[in-house]
Amino acid sequence: MTGEEPWATGRAARMTTSIRDATDQDRGAVVDLWRACDLTRPWNDPPADFRAALVNPSSTVLLLTETGRALRTEDQVLATVLAGYDGHRGWLYYLAVDPEHRGDGHGRALVTAAEEWLAARGAVKVQLMVREGNPAADFYAALGYQPQAVTTWGRRLIEH
Repeated sequence: MTGEEPWATGRAARMTTSIRDATDQDRGAVVDLWRACDLTRPWNDPPADFRAALVNPSSTVLLLTETGRALRTEDQVLATVLAGYDGHRGWLYYLAVDPEHRGDGHGRALVTAAEEWLAARGAVKVQLMVREGNPAADFYAALGYQPQAVTTWGRRLIEH
């Protein structure tokens, strides 16, 4: 996906964007974006999460980048999503859109790309978790996601 994407409006329609798998060289920019979007928590290790997604064949980090801007030698990471397939269903994590580029269709484009990535691996359902009070719930609802009648339980195997 490159060029002026069909979902692009306004400022986004004037930029050249593409979606690609992240590489290890993207780690710093990706983790910085996750932090800027308040997606990290003290008990998580975002660089380790990024690294684990890249080395595991059942997961990826997809990037939406702006390319070709004058005076810049590397792509600017505008948005990310981590997608993982557990053999039964797909999961989305770390959907982040640069605050200056929200509303340009980048989140929608990445969710669509992640869904396609997961479907290609056999996932028939995609799930994600949204913290209570996170306004992103409205975004996911607009994409057709619905709250599920489940309670998430967890247990830490390694204490931080």
